[in-house]
Amino acid sequence: MADWGPVFVSIVLFVLLTPGLLFQLPGRSRCVEFGNFQTSGAAIVIHSLLHFALICVFLLAVKIHLYLG
Repeated sequence: MADWGPVFVSIVLFVLLTPGLLFQLPGRSRCVEFGNFQTSGAAIVIHSLLHFALICVFLLAVKIHLYLG
């Protein structure tokens, strides 16, 4: 049986943390912008660091596992 937990968590976080989709940190004109569908280099770096930190928390600390038979 394969462990699908890391795959599922990575895909969900990738979709939710795409810069400009739900929110952008930092925004172009404000600190946080919601749903503007634009991005910048700084936003990509911040969202990449958030993605890495949340992946570490969910996979190493919480130990999410999902086995499909």
